[in-house]
Amino acid sequence: MTARTPRSTAQPGPPGPPGPPGATAAGGRAAARRWQALAVCLVAGFMTLLDVSIVNVALPTVRAGLHMSESGLQWVLSGYALAFGLVLVPAGRLGDARSRRAVFLTGLALFTAASALAGAARNQEWLVLARLFQGAAGGVLVPQVSGFIQTLFQGAERGRAFGALGATIGLSTAVGPLLGGLLIHLFGPQDGWRWVFLVNLPIGVAALPVAYRLLPPPPPATERAGHRDFDPVGVVLLGAGTVSLLLPFVQEQQWHSASRWLLLPVAAVLLAAFVGWEAAYGRRHEPLVSMALFRVRPYAAGVLLSLVYFAGFTAIFFIFTLYLQAGLHYSALTAGLAITPFAVGSGVAAAVGGRLVSRLGRRLVVAGLLLVLGGLLAAALAVQLWSGPRVGWTTALPLLVAGVGSGLVIAPNQTLTLQRVPVARAGSAGGVLQTAQRVGSAVGIAVVGSVFFAHARGRHPDWATAFQLGVTVAAGLVLVALLVAVTDDWVGRRA
Repeated sequence: MTARTPRSTAQPGPPGPPGPPGATAAGGRAAARRWQALAVCLVAGFMTLLDVSIVNVALPTVRAGLHMSESGLQWVLSGYALAFGLVLVPAGRLGDARSRRAVFLTGLALFTAASALAGAARNQEWLVLARLFQGAAGGVLVPQVSGFIQTLFQGAERGRAFGALGATIGLSTAVGPLLGGLLIHLFGPQDGWRWVFLVNLPIGVAALPVAYRLLPPPPPATERAGHRDFDPVGVVLLGAGTVSLLLPFVQEQQWHSASRWLLLPVAAVLLAAFVGWEAAYGRRHEPLVSMALFRVRPYAAGVLLSLVYFAGFTAIFFIFTLYLQAGLHYSALTAGLAITPFAVGSGVAAAVGGRLVSRLGRRLVVAGLLLVLGGLLAAALAVQLWSGPRVGWTTALPLLVAGVGSGLVIAPNQTLTLQRVPVARAGSAGGVLQTAQRVGSAVGIAVVGSVFFAHARGRHPDWATAFQLGVTVAAGLVLVALLVAVTDDWVGRRA
């Protein structure tokens, strides 16, 4: 045995000689540039994610302005979600294989142009096509954001950066109804809906040159050797499988025939074929999605947790907005204001969670899920006790608690899920995570929405009961996410 060296009790000595002239200043400038680049990424990501939720409150005025059918309105929502989810993983892989900056700038330019087209729509078909274009452009842009975070940051700084991204995701989802309502209030019911799309135009135009200046160029081609394959067969299989999986859910309110559920076994076959192809292709080339990622426990658990959690948490805004506007005749603006406590809690807690995750790990996510669960159940109880016109006030505190919990879930889970992912696969890995979020959102809105509409239809709809039952189903999905987090934490401790 060797003797243990005693811990030194000596005081720190004098500082060593200074480094090379300008080294400290250069390091400070580089650090500032990283955070400036992140800010540009978050602004662009906020725009794309905002358009998932902001349109909800604008639908009544869109319908009146363009004389749209119910099917057309559904495609304004579901078309964006489908196109967005379809391109996330291929776009993430393209950024890994080629130039993440070039793909980001392309996605930002296309999204800005698509927003202008949507705001200028003159008929139903025009708006639906513009939304498909907008969704695809958003899907190109978003996975580059997590890829840049993996590239630019390490250690505790990466947790803080993902905290900022988590705050962006939470705020974009919750602020959408408020901002949409405010724009319609300012610009009037006839054309206010156009500004829901046109508001992206000045932001995108201003962000493009700044992004070009601040975002880092790709590494030399020699450093990306072996990662330049694009795997077209994998792209087709994943795209067909994703559409087959999402379509029955995003069209649940319009496609009433039970035949739509036949697409689910088709999706299962296509996605199983995708997994098999990726495993075989990965033996010779770099695949679209490396199956080795799912052998890393935190990544597999984080993707599953995102899938289930987004199914529960996203659906709340859908049914709460409908309850307030259709059931209690709130305006678009006041309905958006009623959701503001969730947005505030989520944004603040996500920034805090990004700083704590390196110390607390998965336990932080568990704590956040407990707060979300408690907040949702308290909101259902508040509606049970005070279901009158002041329900927006009675649900404010429960939604604030749920928002704080959500901020402690999204950002830390993003950090823990991607912490062991190689930088060369950051885009595709982030694309898979975000696809899981989009699939979860679509499934959750369909499942929770079907429960809600079962009691909110007919000659005498019971809006309060519909909301309570919908929240209960959403809380059940959050409970499943909690079980995933607890299991991952327990396995991690044993390991």
